[in-house]
Amino acid sequence: MRMRMNNFIAYGMVILGAGFWGLTGLFVQNLYDYGFTPWQVVTLRLTFSSLILLTMLALLARSYLKIRLIDLPYFIALGVVSIAFFNWFYFQVMDLASLSVAVVFVYTSPVFAAIIAKIFFNEALSVTKIIAIIMTILGSAFAIEFFPIGEFSLTIQTIIYGLLAGFFCSTYSLIGKNVSRWYHPFTITFYAMLCGTIFLIPTSGIWEKHEAFANGGVWLNILGIVVISTVLAYLLYTNGLTYIESSKATILASIEIVIAVLVGVIAFNEILTGWQLLGFLLLFGSLFLTVFSFKRRRKPKRDSA
Repeated sequence: MRMRMNNFIAYGMVILGAGFWGLTGLFVQNLYDYGFTPWQVVTLRLTFSSLILLTMLALLARSYLKIRLIDLPYFIALGVVSIAFFNWFYFQVMDLASLSVAVVFVYTSPVFAAIIAKIFFNEALSVTKIIAIIMTILGSAFAIEFFPIGEFSLTIQTIIYGLLAGFFCSTYSLIGKNVSRWYHPFTITFYAMLCGTIFLIPTSGIWEKHEAFANGGVWLNILGIVVISTVLAYLLYTNGLTYIESSKATILASIEIVIAVLVGVIAFNEILTGWQLLGFLLLFGSLFLTVFSFKRRRKPKRDSA
């Protein structure tokens, strides 16, 4: 009974954590209204998230703050490439297009992950994975309304930014492979965010917005994107993984798409066409195929061990 209850709670934690990720666009768009640029919003998110994580680890788990200097390049790559650049391109698409479109592009990351893993780690591209990639491409095309009418309102710049968001998002797990066996996820997240913060602050010009920080609404949205959509979301999702398989968690985390789309429709009056909804369904399907393909690939290795 206890294990069943733990599983039930874990499912709820994963869903809630992913749902909090889906709220990210709400706080980002509001911060834009106060004059912050996408680069500055990323700076705010990483800086305050780093401070909160540092405080938590210093008070509750100091041992997690210990790292080897030889691993520092991995944390720098995670912080700058996989977090800072990903968030910037993601927020740029929100600014140039819409929240719904931005989320679509982020969920192209499994395609990039599969291709990169094939090139650099020689991982097999199964028939299921190839089908998932095709479904992702078609789903994205419907979502941005390239299909079926052959026209779309997005500029080439927005499409490139969106694809780069998906690409940089996919690099987190690939780069993180090199340090995940040595460090706790909290350690990896904190130092990745800290490295991203150190890179971002000198280039952000955030000090030029000092007048905006006198506005209570700014702090409300900063707290939202940091506490709700970053720290709490990560803690809930990570703790949920303690009791359930990562593949199941990945499927449950798809709720992020639903929440993000609902935020766009309800808060920002975004209108979705039937073709766009079809695109979202194809993206969901490709995500499921990717997860189940991964499980089938891993199972023989486990049985033969």
